[in-house]
This record gives sequence, C-alpha cells and structure tokens, in this order.
Amino acid sequence: MKYVDTKIVFQELPNEIALAINISGCPCACAGCHSSYLSQDIGKLLTQEALEQLICQNRGITAISFMGGDANPKYINILAQYLRFNHSNLKVGWYSGRDKLSMEINPNNFDYIKLGPYISDKGPLNNPNTNQRLYRVVREEDKTAFLDITYLFYKNQYNNK
Repeated sequence: MKYVDTKIVFQELPNEIALAINISGCPCACAGCHSSYLSQDIGKLLTQEALEQLICQNRGITAISFMGGDANPKYINILAQYLRFNHSNLKVGWYSGRDKLSMEINPNNFDYIKLGPYISDKGPLNNPNTNQRLYRVVREEDKTAFLDITYLFYKNQYNNK
C-alpha cells in the first residue's frame, strides 16, 4: 500500500487535529471525485516505519485518518491496530468509499469510520442530502456500536443561516 501525501486537517474528524494520509490505488472510481489522482498506483510505501516518521514529523496531532485504502482493507486494519497499541493517545479514522464495512476490518481498531462513495448529486459529508455516513465507533463492555455522527458536519452550517 502506498500513500501520496499528508495534510493536517481540522474538519475530517470532529474535534480532532488529524493527520490525513492520502492513500493511492483507490478502486472506487467515484464520478466527480476531488482526489481522482489517488486512483493511480503512485507514492511511497506506507509501512509502520513510515507511519512512525509521519507521527514524529507532525507533533501536536490528536488523530490519524486513513483517506482511502479500499484496495487493501486488511492492511488498513493492521496499521490501525498498530496505532491502537503503540499510540493509544491518537484517535484512528478511516475514510472508505465503500457502502459497507469490509469483513477484514476490526472496528475496535478505529474511533471513526466513514462509509460511502462520493455521489455528486448528494454532495459530501457537509451536505444534509449526502449518502456518505461518518460513524463514531463506540465500545462498551463486550459490545461495539456505530453512532452516526454525519449531522455534525452540516449542523452548524445550516443552524447559522
């Protein structure tokens, strides 16, 4: 798995300063995708060592968000598990373009999971008509639940009008 670039973002995960890692090789091919270059097999290998370097280079982040990785969800899960055990202070998010969570993903390795392809008529997460959903993974005792928090992206935008 390869990544093309990273960005410090403030809106991808609620109340977090996230390092968004843009992963290449996306198989989803969403019409109107704002990051269509990520469909190419380009970039540097995203290893645990590379992840460590990115964390060291970006002090002050509170989260890591994998942007893509649908070509290899099993590896995304491995990286998330690595973060969970080695950087428990960081929240972990994954933005998938799929409608359903891959069976290769253990949701307990994540704090946030976004599902859904980009559909231009429905808009992105900050549009109340979006098909995309952002879930907060809630762990209580021996149960894991998904709390849909998509509304947080457009709540303030429309309440201030």
